[in-house]
Amino acid sequence: MYRNLEECAKDLEENGHLIRITEEVDPYLEMAAIHLKVHETGGPALLFENIKGTNYQAISNIFGTVERSRFIFRKTWNRVQNVVALRNDPIKAMKHPFQNISNGLAAMNALPSKKKENTFNFKEIQLTDLPSIQHWPRDGGAFLTLPQVYTEDPEKPGIMNSNLGMYRIQLDGNEYEVNKEVGLHYQIHRGIGIHQTKAKGQNKPLKVSIFIGGPPAHTLSAVMPLPEGLSEMTFAGLLAGRRFQYSYIDGYCISHDADFVITGEIYPDDTKPEGPFGDHLGYYSLTHEFPVMHVHKVYAKDNAILPFTVVGRPPQEDTSFGEIIHKITGDAIKQEIPGVKEVHAVDAAGVHPLLFAIGSERYTPFEEIKKPAELLTISNRILGTGQLSLAKFLFITAEQDKTLDTHNEVEFLTYILERLDLHRDLHFQTKTTIDTLDYSGEGLNSGSKVVIAAYGDKKRELCTEVPEILENVSNFKKPRLIMPGVAAIEGPAFSNDETADKECQSLANAILENGNLSNCPMIIVCDDSEFLSATMRNFLWATFTRSNPSHDVHGVNSFYKNKHWGCDNMIIDARIKPHHAPPLLPDPEVEKNIERLFEEGSSLSRIGK
Repeated sequence: MYRNLEECAKDLEENGHLIRITEEVDPYLEMAAIHLKVHETGGPALLFENIKGTNYQAISNIFGTVERSRFIFRKTWNRVQNVVALRNDPIKAMKHPFQNISNGLAAMNALPSKKKENTFNFKEIQLTDLPSIQHWPRDGGAFLTLPQVYTEDPEKPGIMNSNLGMYRIQLDGNEYEVNKEVGLHYQIHRGIGIHQTKAKGQNKPLKVSIFIGGPPAHTLSAVMPLPEGLSEMTFAGLLAGRRFQYSYIDGYCISHDADFVITGEIYPDDTKPEGPFGDHLGYYSLTHEFPVMHVHKVYAKDNAILPFTVVGRPPQEDTSFGEIIHKITGDAIKQEIPGVKEVHAVDAAGVHPLLFAIGSERYTPFEEIKKPAELLTISNRILGTGQLSLAKFLFITAEQDKTLDTHNEVEFLTYILERLDLHRDLHFQTKTTIDTLDYSGEGLNSGSKVVIAAYGDKKRELCTEVPEILENVSNFKKPRLIMPGVAAIEGPAFSNDETADKECQSLANAILENGNLSNCPMIIVCDDSEFLSATMRNFLWATFTRSNPSHDVHGVNSFYKNKHWGCDNMIIDARIKPHHAPPLLPDPEVEKNIERLFEEGSSLSRIGK
C-alpha cells in the first residue's frame, strides 16, 4: 500500500519492473520516443532522473502491462473487485448480508479523510518548473497526459459531490500566457462539463484542482467508470488501501498525496485554441477552442515525480488501462444493459470507432426464420451508454455458439459475415455524435453510426482467396484478401464525396456485371491494399478510423425500401480523405538520437534482448 509515487517506483525497481534512466534526456520528443520503444517490447516502467530544463524526475509505463498493474495493486485487488461487484449487484448484498459485511466496511474505511491545512507539506513553484514533455512533432506544446482533474458540484460543494477525471492539459504553446494559463480538453458530457455548466448558470468561475502523481490508485481512479454511489475519491482510497488525504487552501481542494497540484479557475465562455495533440486513434486531434484555466498556484513536494504516458496508434499504455478497468469492473456492463453478454471496444481500431457485442435473442422463439429482433433493442441500449455511445460501427450477434469470443476478432467477424443478410441487417443512424477525436465525420463530434446485426443459420461459405471478379476492375487495382469474406482493393486517391460515390458505384457495377460475389460480403476500398491486408491490426485501424458509415458505406446492387438501405455486398471506402487528421509519424532524427540509450553500457541496453 503506497503512500506516494516514490514508494511505488522503489517497489517496482526492487522487483524488476522499473529501470532508471540516468542519462540526460530532452523532454521535447525524446522522452516520448523512448517510452514508445520500450512499451513496444513489453518493457518495464521508466524513471527519468535527468531531464533537460527541470530539477524534477518523471516516470512512465507504470501501467504498461496488466501484469505490472496487478502487481502494483496486489494487496487490494480482490477487495476492490468485491466492492465493485457489490455496488453493481446490491440484491446480492441483501441476500447474503453477513458475507458482504467486510466489503461494505472496506468501502466505508476508504472514505476521504480531511486534514488540517498546516499538514500540507508542499512548496510553491511555477508551471515552467515542471518537465515540459512534448510527445509528437506537430503537438501544440507540452501536455500533461496523466492528470487527475478535480472539480466540485457548484450547487452541492464538497468532496462527496466531486468529479475526478482525466483530461489532457496543455501547459504551453498556442496563445496560453506562460505560467498563468493552461488548456483543458474535455467533452461537455463529462462530469467536469456538468459542473462547468452549473457554474456558468450561477455566473461564477469553476474552481479546478489538478493533481499529478500520488499513489497509482489515484491515477487509475480518474479513468474508472464507477457504479452509482461509489465516488472516485472513495475508490481511490479503496484501491490504494489508504484513505484519500485532502484539505482546502484558498478555497481549492488539495490532495496531500499528490506530487504536484495546480489550482485555478475556468470562467464562463473563456476558451482558447488547444492542440494539436497526437492522440489515441493514431492521428493528431487538431486545434479547437477549449476551456482555458487561469492558474492560481502550483505546488510541488520535495522529490516530486511527474507521471506521464504517450498515446498514439494502439496498442499503447492506455490499452492496458482498458484491460485493467475491464478486469476490475467484471460484468458491470451486463448489469447495466439487460440481455448483453459481452461488449468489446476493439483497441486496434482506436477503441471508440468499433464495437463487437454478443447479446441474447428471445423475441422470436417460434419463427421459422431466425432474425435479429432483441439484438436491435440491445444495440440501441449499447449506443446510448457512456463511452460506448461514441462508437461508429457495432457488430452484434446472439449467443448461439457458447465458444464465440468478441476478443477473437477473426473468428467473431467470420461468424457475423457467414450469417449476415445485407438486405436486412444494416441499420444506420445519421447526423449523430461520435468521438471528438475522430475526424472521419462531418465535423467536430459529428458523424454517423451503423449497427450490423446478424443472427440465425449460416448463409454462406466465405471466400478464402481473392475473388476473380476483383482482379480486373477499371480504376481499381491490387485486390488482396484480408480474412475470409473480406477483401481490400486500391482505388484512386480520394478527391471529394461526389467523385467517391461515382467511383464506388463503378466498382459496384463492375462486380454486378461480372457475376455473383456472395462469398465476399465486405470489400474495403483503400489507398494501400498491401498495408491493409498485412495484419488484422492494420485492417481494423485503417478501415474503421477512416470511414464514416453514412458517407463511406456503399453497396453492390444497393436499394432503399421504406427508408431502409440494403445491398448484396458492402463496400467501405477507407481511403484517406482531405478532412482527416494527419497520422502520427515519429521524427527520424529523434529516433536516431535515442539509440544512445540502448547501446551497451547505457541505461536501456538490456531492452529487447
